[in-house]
Amino acid sequence: MELETSLTSTPTARVPNRIQTNLLARSERRLLNYLCSRLPAWVTPDGLTALSFVGALLSFASYVAARFDPAWLFGASLGLVVYWFGDSLDGSLARHRKIERPKYGYFIDHSVDALSNLVLMAGLGLSSFVSLPVALLALIGYYLLGIHVFISAYVTDEFKLTFLSAGPTELRLLLVALNTIMFIAGAQSLNLGGHAVSLYDAPVGLAALIFLILFLIATIKKARELL
Repeated sequence: MELETSLTSTPTARVPNRIQTNLLARSERRLLNYLCSRLPAWVTPDGLTALSFVGALLSFASYVAARFDPAWLFGASLGLVVYWFGDSLDGSLARHRKIERPKYGYFIDHSVDALSNLVLMAGLGLSSFVSLPVALLALIGYYLLGIHVFISAYVTDEFKLTFLSAGPTELRLLLVALNTIMFIAGAQSLNLGGHAVSLYDAPVGLAALIFLILFLIATIKKARELL
């Protein structure tokens, strides 16, 4: 009876303690607070979440278009800015207006974020600058870190958003920098075993490896803490 009750009872909404120690955390928080205090009433958290997905779609379309004209890489960077604006402000605006819906907000925000990252990295892999398998490997590594964060939030009530002093904002800036480099340098490739391999696969593949290593280290460390 006790087991049955625990399985069928509705869990209470918990708000995990957000841990952000990334390089831009303080500056970003000041900017977000400034924007939240000046956004008109018709701008809603749900609308900002939808806007973040629109930004991801813009990046996807721009990456695909960059196969024909590299100037579209600036459109991909603009999409990343729109994505950041919506994704960073939706929860901040809800907290600023004291209209939080912890369960709904947590579920919708991270569900849309997962889909947005899939769209974004699929676009990068279809850009002709980075191969699709390498882009998807980086996405898998990012997802693994996300899974670690969500599981840790459940078992410890800590929502850690920073690894190696970097969080989602820093990663988006690095992607904007990569877009700029790809536009300036153009398509660059190496001949390996008779196959042309894009030079830009190297940094994206390295990111995938780093994500995987961070996931393994963080998982082992957390498991030891929970013993």
